[in-house]
Amino acid sequence: MTLPLRRILVAPDSFKGSLTAAEAAAAMAEGIRRVDAGIEINMLPVSDGGEGLVAVLTPALGGKEVASVVQGPLPGQHVTARWGHVPGSATAIIEMAEAAGIGLVPAGQRDPRITTTFGVGQLIEAALDRNVRAIIVGIGGSATNDGGAGMASALGAEFLDESGELLPYGGAALARLARISTERLDMRLRSVQVTAACDVTNPLTGPEGASRVYAPQKGAGPEIVELLETALCRYAAVLRTGLGREVAALPGSGAAGGLGAGLLAFCDADLRPGIDIVMDATGFERALAEADLVLTGEGKIDAQTRAGKALSGILSRARQAGVPVAAVVGCFEGDRSGSLKNEGYIDAITLVDSSTNQQSAMARAGELLADRTAELLRRLTGSLP
Repeated sequence: MTLPLRRILVAPDSFKGSLTAAEAAAAMAEGIRRVDAGIEINMLPVSDGGEGLVAVLTPALGGKEVASVVQGPLPGQHVTARWGHVPGSATAIIEMAEAAGIGLVPAGQRDPRITTTFGVGQLIEAALDRNVRAIIVGIGGSATNDGGAGMASALGAEFLDESGELLPYGGAALARLARISTERLDMRLRSVQVTAACDVTNPLTGPEGASRVYAPQKGAGPEIVELLETALCRYAAVLRTGLGREVAALPGSGAAGGLGAGLLAFCDADLRPGIDIVMDATGFERALAEADLVLTGEGKIDAQTRAGKALSGILSRARQAGVPVAAVVGCFEGDRSGSLKNEGYIDAITLVDSSTNQQSAMARAGELLADRTAELLRRLTGSLP
């Protein structure tokens, strides 16, 4: 396919471990200019609710980043977490990965039995202290599997065993959960609209739930996975019988180790695809209407791409507008041609190829992204040498 290109909308997600979404957009723009400096480029970096949401959404809404020291995912750990504050609209943007992300836990210490979302609750509390009326919580990239119980604890909920003793933090302890008290839950939550920005649609429990799908990525072996599944099933049962909240089967309740379920149960949150939230906030539709092509990308295209990830949302809206989409990605997982055909890209290219392994691609991501973008654009415009 040869395209006449005058205006390109550059809208990548981050390349995890290598480039932020803004850095990726800049590298792509450089590649476009190498081919044709006359092409008009509109850069709109995106996020699906995982890492990078604060950096993308805060400036789009006219806010500023602030920082709070909170509990990290490990017991006794403290981290400085960035979040966004938009005084004009009394909105806060929180990224759970800043307080409970897997990147905060060294590989040898990853244990979803003990990691906690307590710091996420502290960020929500910090936002409430600024008298916000709306809170957007990006829930992706977690190191946790506690169903958001740690988050709720920071906001005043109490998780008790049969003897009335408080449970320790972490997902495994929920297997001993007998009762949840919300008597001390922060009353300010009742007057705040909380939106959870999800990048997956998994339920809390079951074969596609938080424990069985994602806990292995967080350091859990088969026995620990089943322990965590049992714990979250117990948690779901107590939420249902004790609080009247039936959340376990809802799409997105299993996101971020079940933080989606916790936000539903304790913050009465709305769960929305993070990419939709970002596209609405950044004026993506207006930019799309003026574009001849959308150029997007992220670190990897895999089976999860169509389940709420950024590229899936971009493809959906671009199809509706009749605008073609091309992608530059770190790598494909699975059949490359099948991915392209099924997902709807007119063309795509990877940083990892026969001459570049993954380690080298990550180390040289910016340089390679510009190079591959130029190569892709030459193919699309029929200007290959």
